[in-house]
Amino acid sequence: MRQDRGMVQKKIAVVTGASSGIGAATARRLAAEGFHVVAAARRAERLEALAADLGPACATAVTCDVTSDESVAALAAAVDRLGGSLTLLVNNAGGARGADPVAEGSVDDWQWMYDVNVLGTLRVTKALLPALEASGAGTVVTVGSTAGFVVYEGGGGYTAAKHGLAALVGTLRLELAGKPVRVVEIAPGMVRTDEFALNRLGDQAKADAVYAGVREPLIADDIADCIAWAATRPQHVNVDRLVVRPLAQAAQHKVVRE
Repeated sequence: MRQDRGMVQKKIAVVTGASSGIGAATARRLAAEGFHVVAAARRAERLEALAADLGPACATAVTCDVTSDESVAALAAAVDRLGGSLTLLVNNAGGARGADPVAEGSVDDWQWMYDVNVLGTLRVTKALLPALEASGAGTVVTVGSTAGFVVYEGGGGYTAAKHGLAALVGTLRLELAGKPVRVVEIAPGMVRTDEFALNRLGDQAKADAVYAGVREPLIADDIADCIAWAATRPQHVNVDRLVVRPLAQAAQHKVVRE
């Protein structure tokens, strides 16, 4: 979906991984907050449906694969064509594959998780940072995970990637000190979405078992609410890291099941 330069008068927010789950919920919430949302993800049909639902004044769909330099460059070009002021980037694209122990870990799965979670965030942030800084009031929000600072059995590949992502975010904040760009990390614990556990485990029964007996795990709208809250604080207020878990999860390894 393309729009001519100068059509967008609102502040622009880019959300990656916007075709489902936390990304789609965040796109809807930011549109309600008054942003023009550039919804970016690989699945074009879902993006187009989301953008159509929000309306052309509120959203633009851009197909983007964060593992591709060329695709991310095209995303940056599409944002530039809108002609507005890019003030917010939400790095949400990511995911997990497999739950193998380290001794049996799939190199392909580990490579995919690092490329999507870490290098994908690097690509998009590099491409859009000049515009965020030029706005004079930019914000980079990255959706990490509590897996970024706590490890667990069967999670070596995912926790390694999310630890790497947390290091990227912390380093970026230091390097941008003195510049008009805030750097925020949102670290969710247990969030039940339609796809995360299913994509990781490849089996609906196994995915359902992750949340079995847990009273009110977080949902995508809960995280979207946190992202919107952090992004809409006064510009001098930087939420370095917001850790958010359901009440039933006291820690990564402590989950109450009924």
